[in-house]
Amino acid sequence: MIDLHTHSLFSDGELLPSELIRRAEVIGYKAIAITDHVDSSNIDLVIPRIVNVVKKIKSFISIEAIPGAEITHVPPQMIPELVKEARHLGAKIVVVHGETIVEPVAPGTNRAAIEANADILAHPGIISTEDLLFAKDKGVTLEITSRRGHCLSNGYVAKEAMKFGVPLCVNTDSHSPSDLITKEMAVMILYASGIEGNRIDLIFENSKAIIEKALRRTNAQGN
Repeated sequence: MIDLHTHSLFSDGELLPSELIRRAEVIGYKAIAITDHVDSSNIDLVIPRIVNVVKKIKSFISIEAIPGAEITHVPPQMIPELVKEARHLGAKIVVVHGETIVEPVAPGTNRAAIEANADILAHPGIISTEDLLFAKDKGVTLEITSRRGHCLSNGYVAKEAMKFGVPLCVNTDSHSPSDLITKEMAVMILYASGIEGNRIDLIFENSKAIIEKALRRTNAQGN
C-alpha cells in the first residue's frame, strides 16, 4: 500500500508521526505521506516538524516516509501561494482539500489547486468536466478515498476521470489507526468505485510516480 494522504496529531489526527509511520509499516505499507491540515495560521509550524521527525527516523524504518501537507479550507485565491510556501518549507507532497460534497469547501478550490500544481486534489466531489480536463493537462492526480463521507463521490470521480484520462490515486485520509488499510482493501475500494480490474495496477503506479516526481523535485532543489 502507498498512502499519500494521512494526518497526525499535528492537525486533527490521533497519533504522533512516528506511531503513524510505525503502524503503517506493520500492516505492510511501502510508503506513507504525512499531510497534516495547514493554512496560514500553522503552515510554518507543522511542516518543519514533520520534516524533522521523518529525517530523524528515516534510517531506522523500512517504509518510505514522506513529509507533506494538506492545504485545507482556505480561500481559493490563497492556494497558489500556500502551495509554494509548503514546498519551500519542505513538503515533498502537497495535497489540497478538494470540494468534497460533505463539507462547505469554497467553490473554485478544485480549480485553484490544479492551477497551483498541487500533487493531489483530495476528494474533489462533483468535479466539473472543465476542471477534469485542466487536471489532465496539468498532470494533477485526483483521489479515490477510503475516508467516510468523502468516499460518497468516489464513483463519480472514478467514472469521469477514466473517461477523460485523468490520473487517479487511492488514499485513506487517515485520522486514526483504524483508518489505515491494506492494499487488498484498497483494491476492493477501487473495484467498488467502478474501476475495472485491468486499470487497478495503474492506480498504484500513479502513486509511485507522485513519489518519484517529489524526489526529483527535491534533488533539483538540492534538499
